[in-house]
Amino acid sequence: MKAFYVLFFFAAVVSHAQMDPSHVPPTPLTALVEEAQQKNPEIQAAMHGAQAAGQAAKQAGALPDTQVMVQHLSVGSPRPFAGYTNSDFAYIGLGAAQEFPWPGKRALRSQVAGAQAEATGAQSGSVRRLVIEQVKKTYFKLAYLQATLDILLRDDKLLGDMEQIAESRYRVGQGNQQEVLKAQLQHTRILREINLHHREQGQLQAELKQLLGRVQESPDIATEPLRERALPAGASELLQQARQNNPEIKARERLVQRADLHTDLARKEFRPDFGLQYMYQNTDRRFRDYYMLTFTVTLPNRGRRRAELAEATENRQSATAELNAEVQRRLAEVQDQYVIAKSSTEQLRIFREGLIPQAEATFRAAQAAYQANRQDFETLLSSFRDVLDFEEQYQKELSEHESALARLESLTGVTLP
Repeated sequence: MKAFYVLFFFAAVVSHAQMDPSHVPPTPLTALVEEAQQKNPEIQAAMHGAQAAGQAAKQAGALPDTQVMVQHLSVGSPRPFAGYTNSDFAYIGLGAAQEFPWPGKRALRSQVAGAQAEATGAQSGSVRRLVIEQVKKTYFKLAYLQATLDILLRDDKLLGDMEQIAESRYRVGQGNQQEVLKAQLQHTRILREINLHHREQGQLQAELKQLLGRVQESPDIATEPLRERALPAGASELLQQARQNNPEIKARERLVQRADLHTDLARKEFRPDFGLQYMYQNTDRRFRDYYMLTFTVTLPNRGRRRAELAEATENRQSATAELNAEVQRRLAEVQDQYVIAKSSTEQLRIFREGLIPQAEATFRAAQAAYQANRQDFETLLSSFRDVLDFEEQYQKELSEHESALARLESLTGVTLP
């Protein structure tokens, strides 16, 4: 049984050395965030999409395409140039035509397209913040796993010392074999946790490399130790920042602006459009040439325009309601994440100032009592598990605390110190 344990513990240590890039300097989170902003494919796609949308305003405000025309009129026969030399009706014509929307329509169309482009740009910012948030959360989870993996290996060595004490007591008749078997069982449990940590760590490394745009064969990323960041004293400042900086709210505001402009444009569409056409018609030299200027007025179909105005008005009401819903949704999420982070801060303090020191003191007392034959092994093992569990729970709570702050940063656009 002991040979079985030694073999698997050696395999776990080797695997830990392969999975945990301790020989690589830890990479700061800020460096990974910068790398993601430059190389993440989703961010790049959203950025180029926003830049493409920015060109729509110029297109919408431009004049309609100019038409260039060539005409030929033959007289007496369908043959080309028939009658050109003997009839003043035969000619070759060259002309151009241009439509002119009612004054103000082009500017409104440009503004509508510009508001849509701003909404697309805000959505691009939302994609960027979401990717950065995912990078941070993955980094925090990876840091938690790397920290708890070190705790497991350290405590497993401590458990080995406990097993040696149990074996020594068993050899001199002060203990029993069950104590040794319980220590070996705890070894196996730790090995199982180490194996699970390796699996989760490998998955997180793959996810983080994907977010950074790195190839999967690249070296694994080492994280810096987690530290608890301070939370603002109240949620009011965060709520105000969310109203001003949240990209989803900004996108909805631009869509409301677009709906307002589109309603104004729908009213302007009741006005007629104009057109100019000029034609030069060349005849034989014995006849005089023709010069033709045509002015056209396009009268709108008022029934169709009334339906467009009604549609634009309803869309404006819908966009306003969606903006209000988005504001309420994001502010509620800010409040929810603030409550989580605040509660997590209290939990971390309880672990740091109460549970972990108390568990360590209890374990030391139980260890001394067991060596003096005043304590049973089950009590010692239970106190050992308490220390291990509380240290793991502290690291997990710290990771969740930082993940909640990362979500708050994404919602508010504020980088917390």
